[in-house]
Amino acid sequence: MTVDRLDTPRTTRRRLLPRRSADRDAFGRIAEAIAKFIGTPRFLLYLTVFCAAWLLWNTLMPEAAQFDPRALNFTLLTLMLSIQASYSAPLILLAQDRQADRDRVSFEHDRQRAERNLADTEYLTREVASLRMAMSQVATRDFLRGELRTLLEELQADRGTTVAANPGCAACGHGQAPGSDS
Repeated sequence: MTVDRLDTPRTTRRRLLPRRSADRDAFGRIAEAIAKFIGTPRFLLYLTVFCAAWLLWNTLMPEAAQFDPRALNFTLLTLMLSIQASYSAPLILLAQDRQADRDRVSFEHDRQRAERNLADTEYLTREVASLRMAMSQVATRDFLRGELRTLLEELQADRGTTVAANPGCAACGHGQAPGSDS
């Protein structure tokens, strides 16, 4: 009687095929390479040349040299093309699944980048708005000139009333005290 306890490891059982700890993605990369090659014009040209040579050989050669006679409707060629198609379809689907996974990851990265760009844009928009508000409270050059001009006019008006009330040195604008002789 064996007791399955969690604190004791299981005994290893024998496997028909040994488990490999190799890169699990290797088969996917090979499948993608095959699918990529199957989708090229070169592959179609090679397959066309292969089938044409097969058909010509088994049609024009003497019956003793034919390995897939026309009388049997090229059964071996049909079988080979069916096997090639039955292996190509899953390889192409596997390659498409891997591409879809890569596209999904790329889409996620693009979405995260777009969110960061949006957050940065919103931050910069708020900063520009605050700068505009601060700039509306800052004195501009024209405002300062106008204020200085107003002050100058007020000073000149004050000087004119001071000079009229206290005649003295007109050059400096200071009046002399009454009764001083300088």
